[in-house]
Amino acid sequence: MKSLLCLLLLISVSASAQQKNWELVWSDEFDYSGLPDSTKWTAETGGNGWGNNELQYYTAGRKENARVENGLLTIEARKENWKGKSYTSARLITKNKGDWQYGKIEVKAKLPKGRGTWPAIWMLASVPDLRWPDDGEIDIMEHVGFNQGFIHGSIHCKKYYHVINTQKTDTIEVKDCSENFHVYSVEWNKESVKIAVDGNVFFTFTNEHTGYDAWPFDNKMFLLLNIAVGGNWGGQKGVDEKIWPQKMEIDYVRVYQ
Repeated sequence: MKSLLCLLLLISVSASAQQKNWELVWSDEFDYSGLPDSTKWTAETGGNGWGNNELQYYTAGRKENARVENGLLTIEARKENWKGKSYTSARLITKNKGDWQYGKIEVKAKLPKGRGTWPAIWMLASVPDLRWPDDGEIDIMEHVGFNQGFIHGSIHCKKYYHVINTQKTDTIEVKDCSENFHVYSVEWNKESVKIAVDGNVFFTFTNEHTGYDAWPFDNKMFLLLNIAVGGNWGGQKGVDEKIWPQKMEIDYVRVYQ
């Protein structure tokens, strides 16, 4: 019994020490008011469908679509005519302001709800001329409103992506994802990508050591936060025109290495 207790104690201490090895290297706690901090976030703009036939126009500098208040970042998709599109939204990125090779990223968020919503917390490679999917994509959280409560975690690369039906992905059910905040996270190193909700890992992709086609994840990567409307996936069951506006609220973003 004594040896078992000693072993359990050692495991506990080891786990604690491992946790303490993480160092916070970048964060936004959203403890201010106004537009998102421009030293940390860039608002990408446009209504070109973003490669997925999406319906929204992403705006910049509009509090209606992206604002910080009461300790939260709110990204809001709205039904309104804007530059030829019927919806507006926001897509915030950290490129050239937060770019990391490996680490742990945590985003505490509450998700929108309804058919046609497609919020995402994800990452792309910080390379000069991005080639998709060759340079890599990590989807920490995707949620499509027609499949309410199911969180998707995925990776994309030249060898594994959905267009050629080789995608690497999994889901976890989070029934109250639109009513309560949950922590969506990735732990990523030179050997694996692990995606979790509230610390529960539900998707793991392991480095095969077969080359760049299957593992571009040694690239530095940046974070993206957005709500798309409709599109090839989010709009598979149509868009409910009566649900808007819809919000993704984010309590914090924290990056550890």
